[in-house]
Amino acid sequence: MKLLPIDSPALIDTVAGWLGQKANYQWLDFGQGVQRLTPLSLKLMTQRDIHFLRVFTGDDDTTLAGVVGLTNVDRTFRTASVWTVLGNKGQGGCGRRATARLLDLAFRELGLCAINAWTVETNAAAQRGLEQLGFRYVGRLRKCHYIDGRALDRLLYDLLADEYRERAGDD
Repeated sequence: MKLLPIDSPALIDTVAGWLGQKANYQWLDFGQGVQRLTPLSLKLMTQRDIHFLRVFTGDDDTTLAGVVGLTNVDRTFRTASVWTVLGNKGQGGCGRRATARLLDLAFRELGLCAINAWTVETNAAAQRGLEQLGFRYVGRLRKCHYIDGRALDRLLYDLLADEYRERAGDD
Protein backbone atom coordinates (compact mmCIF):
# COMPACT_ATOMS: atom_id res chain seq x y z
CA MET A 1 0.00 0.00 0.00
CA LYS A 2 1.17 3.49 -0.87
CA LEU A 3 -0.01 6.97 0.07
CA LEU A 4 0.36 9.27 -2.92
CA PRO A 5 -0.14 13.03 -3.24
CA ILE A 6 -3.11 14.09 -5.34
CA ASP A 7 -0.96 15.99 -7.78
CA SER A 8 -2.28 15.34 -11.27
CA PRO A 9 -5.51 16.14 -13.12
CA ALA A 10 -6.18 12.40 -13.52
CA LEU A 11 -5.92 11.76 -9.77
CA ILE A 12 -8.04 14.81 -8.99
CA ASP A 13 -10.75 13.57 -11.38
CA THR A 14 -10.62 10.04 -9.92
CA VAL A 15 -10.93 11.26 -6.33
CA ALA A 16 -13.65 13.79 -7.20
CA GLY A 17 -15.52 10.93 -8.89
CA TRP A 18 -15.34 8.83 -5.73
CA LEU A 19 -16.43 11.75 -3.57
CA GLY A 20 -19.32 12.43 -5.96
CA GLN A 21 -20.91 9.04 -5.34
CA LYS A 22 -23.84 9.11 -2.91
CA ALA A 23 -22.55 5.96 -1.19
CA ASN A 24 -19.52 8.07 -0.19
CA TYR A 25 -20.61 11.69 0.10
CA GLN A 26 -23.60 10.97 2.32
CA TRP A 27 -21.15 10.37 5.20
CA LEU A 28 -19.09 13.54 4.60
CA ASP A 29 -19.25 17.21 5.51
CA PHE A 30 -16.65 19.63 4.17
CA GLY A 31 -18.25 22.57 5.99
CA GLN A 32 -21.28 24.74 5.37
CA GLY A 33 -23.26 21.69 4.22
CA VAL A 34 -20.87 20.87 1.36
CA GLN A 35 -20.73 17.12 0.84
CA ARG A 36 -19.67 16.77 -2.80
CA LEU A 37 -16.45 18.20 -4.12
CA THR A 38 -15.91 19.26 -7.70
CA PRO A 39 -12.52 18.62 -9.29
CA LEU A 40 -11.80 22.36 -8.93
CA SER A 41 -12.65 22.49 -5.21
CA LEU A 42 -10.59 19.33 -4.62
CA LYS A 43 -7.64 20.87 -6.49
CA LEU A 44 -7.89 23.98 -4.30
CA MET A 45 -7.95 21.80 -1.18
CA THR A 46 -4.72 20.10 -2.26
CA GLN A 47 -3.07 23.52 -2.48
CA ARG A 48 -4.02 24.76 0.99
CA ASP A 49 -2.06 24.13 4.18
CA ILE A 50 -5.21 23.33 6.16
CA HIS A 51 -5.69 20.12 4.16
CA PHE A 52 -3.36 17.16 3.77
CA LEU A 53 -4.85 14.68 1.28
CA ARG A 54 -3.48 11.43 -0.08
CA VAL A 55 -4.82 8.81 -2.45
CA PHE A 56 -3.99 5.27 -1.38
CA THR A 57 -3.39 2.11 -3.35
CA GLY A 58 -4.46 -1.43 -2.67
CA ASP A 59 -2.12 -4.13 -1.50
CA ASP A 60 -0.68 -4.48 -5.02
CA ASP A 61 0.68 -0.91 -4.78
CA THR A 62 -0.80 0.01 -8.17
CA THR A 63 -4.61 -0.14 -7.94
CA LEU A 64 -6.05 3.11 -6.61
CA ALA A 65 -8.28 2.27 -3.66
CA GLY A 66 -9.39 5.47 -1.93
CA VAL A 67 -8.55 8.79 -0.38
CA VAL A 68 -7.55 9.71 3.16
CA GLY A 69 -7.27 13.22 4.46
CA LEU A 70 -6.52 15.56 7.27
CA THR A 71 -8.67 18.68 7.26
CA ASN A 72 -8.69 21.71 9.51
CA VAL A 73 -4.97 21.19 10.07
CA ASP A 74 -3.97 23.77 12.67
CA ARG A 75 -0.20 24.11 13.01
CA THR A 76 -0.53 26.46 16.00
CA PHE A 77 -2.67 24.15 18.12
CA ARG A 78 -1.27 21.03 16.41
CA THR A 79 -4.66 19.49 15.66
CA ALA A 80 -6.57 18.13 12.66
CA SER A 81 -9.58 16.06 11.68
CA VAL A 82 -9.13 12.81 9.76
CA TRP A 83 -11.44 11.18 7.22
CA THR A 84 -11.25 8.27 4.80
CA VAL A 85 -13.22 7.22 1.71
CA LEU A 86 -12.81 3.82 0.10
CA GLY A 87 -13.40 4.66 -3.55
CA ASN A 88 -12.75 1.20 -4.97
CA LYS A 89 -15.00 -1.05 -2.89
CA GLY A 90 -13.14 -4.12 -4.17
CA GLN A 91 -10.17 -3.05 -2.04
CA GLY A 92 -11.86 -3.62 1.34
CA GLY A 93 -9.67 -3.38 4.43
CA CYS A 94 -7.34 -0.82 2.88
CA GLY A 95 -9.09 2.19 4.40
CA ARG A 96 -8.08 1.44 7.97
CA ARG A 97 -4.48 0.69 6.98
CA ALA A 98 -4.28 3.90 4.93
CA THR A 99 -5.67 5.87 7.86
CA ALA A 100 -3.05 4.29 10.14
CA ARG A 101 -0.30 5.41 7.75
CA LEU A 102 -1.71 8.92 7.61
CA LEU A 103 -1.87 9.05 11.43
CA ASP A 104 1.77 8.01 11.54
CA LEU A 105 2.63 10.86 9.17
CA ALA A 106 0.47 13.32 11.13
CA PHE A 107 2.02 12.57 14.50
CA ARG A 108 5.62 11.89 13.47
CA GLU A 109 6.25 14.23 10.55
CA LEU A 110 3.67 16.99 10.92
CA GLY A 111 4.07 17.09 14.70
CA LEU A 112 0.37 17.09 15.48
CA CYS A 113 -0.72 16.42 19.08
CA ALA A 114 -4.40 15.56 18.66
CA ILE A 115 -6.52 14.26 15.80
CA ASN A 116 -10.28 14.05 15.88
CA ALA A 117 -12.82 12.26 13.76
CA TRP A 118 -16.55 11.79 13.63
CA THR A 119 -18.86 9.26 12.12
CA VAL A 120 -22.60 8.99 11.75
CA GLU A 121 -24.32 6.84 14.37
CA THR A 122 -25.45 4.29 11.78
CA ASN A 123 -21.95 3.71 10.35
CA ALA A 124 -20.86 0.83 12.60
CA ALA A 125 -17.95 -0.09 10.32
CA ALA A 126 -16.43 3.39 10.68
CA GLN A 127 -16.92 3.28 14.45
CA ARG A 128 -15.09 -0.05 14.64
CA GLY A 129 -12.32 1.23 12.40
CA LEU A 130 -11.71 4.30 14.54
CA GLU A 131 -11.68 2.25 17.73
CA GLN A 132 -9.25 -0.26 16.19
CA LEU A 133 -6.93 2.65 15.40
CA GLY A 134 -7.00 3.73 19.05
CA PHE A 135 -9.50 6.58 18.82
CA ARG A 136 -11.63 7.15 21.91
CA TYR A 137 -15.30 8.01 21.84
CA VAL A 138 -15.61 11.49 23.39
CA GLY A 139 -19.16 12.61 22.70
CA ARG A 140 -22.10 13.07 20.42
CA LEU A 141 -23.61 15.86 18.35
CA ARG A 142 -27.30 15.12 18.21
CA LYS A 143 -29.44 15.18 15.08
CA CYS A 144 -26.96 17.23 13.03
CA HIS A 145 -26.30 15.02 10.00
CA TYR A 146 -28.93 14.23 7.40
CA ILE A 147 -29.04 11.18 5.17
CA ASP A 148 -32.09 10.78 2.95
CA GLY A 149 -33.96 13.36 5.03
CA ARG A 150 -33.35 11.52 8.31
CA ALA A 151 -31.60 13.41 11.14
CA LEU A 152 -28.77 11.39 12.65
CA ASP A 153 -26.22 11.91 15.41
CA ARG A 154 -22.51 12.31 14.84
CA LEU A 155 -20.27 10.34 17.17
CA LEU A 156 -17.07 12.18 18.09
CA TYR A 157 -13.68 10.54 18.57
CA ASP A 158 -10.16 11.72 19.26
CA LEU A 159 -6.64 10.35 19.47
CA LEU A 160 -3.67 11.99 21.17
CA ALA A 161 -0.09 11.65 19.96
CA ASP A 162 0.96 10.12 23.30
CA GLU A 163 -1.77 7.48 23.03
CA TYR A 164 -0.77 6.77 19.45
CA ARG A 165 2.90 6.35 20.36
CA GLU A 166 1.99 4.09 23.28
CA ARG A 167 -0.07 1.84 21.00
CA ALA A 168 2.72 1.83 18.40
CA GLY A 169 5.26 0.82 21.04
CA ASP A 170 7.30 4.02 20.73
CA ASP A 171 9.09 5.58 23.67
